[in-house]
Amino acid sequence: MYLYNTLSQKKEKFVPIENNKIKIYACGPTVYNFIHIGNARPLCVFDVLRRFLEYLNYEVKFVQNFTDIDDKIINRANQENISFLEVSEKYIEEFKKDSDGLNVKKSSCNPKATESIKEIIDMISELIKRDFAYIGKSNDVYFRTKKFRNYGKLSKQNLGDLNLGTRIEIVSEKNDYWDFVLWKSSKLNEPKFESPWGLGRPGWHIECSAMIRKHLNYTIDIHCGGQDLIFPHHENEIAQSQCCNDKKLANYWLHNGYINIENKKMSKSLNNFFTVREISKKFGYEPIRYLMISSHYRTPINFSEEIINQCKNSLGKLYNFRENLDFYLENFEDDLDLDMSLGLEKISSFKNKFIKSMEDDLNTSEALAAIFEIVKYVNNNLENKNFSKKFLENTISIFDELTEILGILYNKKNKLNNSKIEDLIKQREKARKNKDWATADKIRAKLKSLDVKLEDTEFGVRIK
Repeated sequence: MYLYNTLSQKKEKFVPIENNKIKIYACGPTVYNFIHIGNARPLCVFDVLRRFLEYLNYEVKFVQNFTDIDDKIINRANQENISFLEVSEKYIEEFKKDSDGLNVKKSSCNPKATESIKEIIDMISELIKRDFAYIGKSNDVYFRTKKFRNYGKLSKQNLGDLNLGTRIEIVSEKNDYWDFVLWKSSKLNEPKFESPWGLGRPGWHIECSAMIRKHLNYTIDIHCGGQDLIFPHHENEIAQSQCCNDKKLANYWLHNGYINIENKKMSKSLNNFFTVREISKKFGYEPIRYLMISSHYRTPINFSEEIINQCKNSLGKLYNFRENLDFYLENFEDDLDLDMSLGLEKISSFKNKFIKSMEDDLNTSEALAAIFEIVKYVNNNLENKNFSKKFLENTISIFDELTEILGILYNKKNKLNNSKIEDLIKQREKARKNKDWATADKIRAKLKSLDVKLEDTEFGVRIK
């Protein structure tokens, strides 16, 4: 398998640190609000990465943190006159609902910044001891950025070339403009924790470094997140972790591309800011997941109602195909002596194409194309009655295997168990036998109003 490493800016063969074991850290949300549509992309993309690695028989430890102390959380708490922990816990639960809705597998663990204060203080203390950090006049602690000679290696920038306005807080007491905060001294009406430098709270960047060291050890296989985190967050993580641990933080850095809203950058000021919850209420969660994996994860994608409807239609075709397979398998009498060896080979070739696409830097776009090739090929065989029971069973097995890797088609319905619907279907069959077509048509219309579609085929009545 080859992955594009942001650090080297090229595809590299993936070699785990330990045989058959992989450690992945994904930067999680700052929990002060519902997650927005841009947050859904790393959630879905790196869930597919995990699923595929597990499919390849790797044991994956997947850690995703919650930033549960932050200026935005504190501001929301002050606005609502509640504690910052009430805010963070509320939106952690809302995050879990959206994550479940998107069919994202539960992380191996979800560490919180507030539960990692000891580990954060230990790292800062070590950095001060090594003279990579210093205490400012107000008891804030800063990292000496220029002392780390390789600073900028992830974002491929030199300190002198960097834009001075790029998410860098200008503070007069810093020794150098580029130094970043590791510990913030307490202010009025802010949460605070005890430390060797007085009451205060951690800076954002040190939280992830400490949680990685606590839960995954010093060097991990893969660190992933959105493209917007490359600088300064991930750049700062590398600097502080390497200076503290004398070890590389991660062997592979994966970053997903941006999401635009109708070809414009998402922004509250442009009134094109949407949460996953909002979109799910109108279109459901699964079309959102489909959109996130429909393009290669490193390319930017565009969100619009037209595109999300296209995703919904594509899913509909896949669901319809899967239902067709079950229907033919249940109703087809396998009395034709057909040699389907070529057909079986063809399905296997599509599966191999899927796997090769996924091994090529997680190319989910090409992987989806391989699945639709299965759909087209098998539908043609069904139409021409060129199939056998073994062919259908093999197709179902492979189709389910591949869609499970992508985490789609997770809303497959069980067989009808609604007695009212079953009774209506029986009444319609009785009316048809009696050639009471008017009653049969009325019952069909009634079933349609209940979202049950009937299709009369040569094999019997198919229920959708």
